[in-house]
Amino acid sequence: VGNSSEMLVRFGRRCGRVKESTGMRNFEEDRIPYPPLLPSKVDLRQVTIIPHDEWRRIQDSLDSLTREAASLRAERKAKKEMHLRSQEVVKHWTNTYAGMKEQKLEAKKKRDEEIEAERQILDVEEEIHKQGERKKAIEHAKQFQFYQTERVKNFHSGLLLSRVMKERDAQIEFQKCKIKSDKKWEEQMKRDIEKAFKEEQEKAEKQRTKRVALANDHLKQIKEHEEEEERRRKCEEKDAEEIKRQNLLYEIEMKKKLKKKKEEVHESRRLFFEHLHDKNIIKAVEQQQREEEDEKIRRFIKAKKRLTQMGKEKEAETHRLMEERRERINNFLSELIKEKLDNEDLMIARDIAETEAEWEKREKEKYEKKQAELNAIAEYRDSVIKNKEEEEKQRKIESKEQLLAILKADQIFQEHEKEKKTRADKERRELQDAHIQQMAKNKLKAKQAKQAELDYCRLTEALAAGKEKEFQDYAREVIEFESESANKYIYPLVKAAREGPGGGHGPVLVHRGGLRPSYQAHDTTGVQLPFYNSQGSKYNNFQKSKGRLGFTW
Repeated sequence: VGNSSEMLVRFGRRCGRVKESTGMRNFEEDRIPYPPLLPSKVDLRQVTIIPHDEWRRIQDSLDSLTREAASLRAERKAKKEMHLRSQEVVKHWTNTYAGMKEQKLEAKKKRDEEIEAERQILDVEEEIHKQGERKKAIEHAKQFQFYQTERVKNFHSGLLLSRVMKERDAQIEFQKCKIKSDKKWEEQMKRDIEKAFKEEQEKAEKQRTKRVALANDHLKQIKEHEEEEERRRKCEEKDAEEIKRQNLLYEIEMKKKLKKKKEEVHESRRLFFEHLHDKNIIKAVEQQQREEEDEKIRRFIKAKKRLTQMGKEKEAETHRLMEERRERINNFLSELIKEKLDNEDLMIARDIAETEAEWEKREKEKYEKKQAELNAIAEYRDSVIKNKEEEEKQRKIESKEQLLAILKADQIFQEHEKEKKTRADKERRELQDAHIQQMAKNKLKAKQAKQAELDYCRLTEALAAGKEKEFQDYAREVIEFESESANKYIYPLVKAAREGPGGGHGPVLVHRGGLRPSYQAHDTTGVQLPFYNSQGSKYNNFQKSKGRLGFTW
């Protein structure tokens, strides 16, 4: 019905409404609305109705795999949770295999830690022991080096001498205690003494030979030093002569340059004066030419004036003659008037008029010709004056340009010379600054070397003072120890301790750490000078002593 009504409405036709029953409408209103179980537009005749049990069976058969997978997952999760709870519970048990294994591992770890701690303690103790051994070795090396010094060796020699003297006295006392003297022993003693004396002589001879060789070496070194000093002095003299020669050459070269510069200036000045002289000559020639031309113009004007005056005089003469002629003609006409008739008077008047007209025409032509000549003369004079002015103006411009060119060339030359002088002054200042810097560097180096030498001397003095203190402490301990057993034989020790560092017989240098140097004789022997405790001299020949000491006056 709905479709037919729609069709009817769509095609513009009306149709009646179907009357519905009231009971049917009430039933539809009272019915509870359920959601549609079937899709719309489904034919109910083609729908199959399945019972509920069958429907459940179909659903179970379709969802069996999903339910099994879910149950397996739940079972696995439950087992895992149970396992974790079991591990948490069993973890603290000690009577199980895992607990016993864990206890054994912990005990082993503890034992390893204790063993490692003991090893570390042993390593520390071993390191301390090695450090002590190293300190002992260093102390032993220092003591050995200390014993190898000359002063300690001399002190030990004094110690040995003291003990030998003590032993000798003991032997003497022992020999005195003998009742009978042993001849054989005395002979053996004499032989030993002679042998020892010979050995001492040989030793002294060897020492003297060594001293002579050392003196020769010293003399050779002195000679080499003198030769080196002589060579250095000669080199310095040669350098000084070379510097003087270079300075002389430089002065000669500078004088040559100055002389050349002066000659160039004189030459430029001479050329400039020659140019001015030539210019003055040219001006004089041009002035003479202008004067000659002016003289010609004056002569021409004078001649022209003279011609004009002559023309005026001639014109006046002509006018006078014409006046006389006119007067004669008038007189003649007056006479003719009296004599002739009226027609004759007319003819005469006509002739006179023609004559006057012809004369006026000639005068007018003369005047025009004269005016044309005067105008030509004025134009020629103006053109000549204008040309002269143009030539003078051009000459002045050329002279000015030439003078400017000369001044510019002179200025360029002066600037070039000034630049050369500035460059030479700059080079000289740079050379002077370089010399000053070199002198300052040399002075600074010398000062630094002197300061380094002073620092070295101070350091040497400090080291010598420290070594002297160490030696004095050692000597004092040895002397105190030896004085307990041999009180009267400690003089060699005291003497060796008082000698001072250096091992010489000279005076003690207080400002050099108490150093006592050695002094050698200034002769071929080169032996060390003796040391005498007495105040007087054992020798009377002082000239020989002065020669040995190296004095030459």
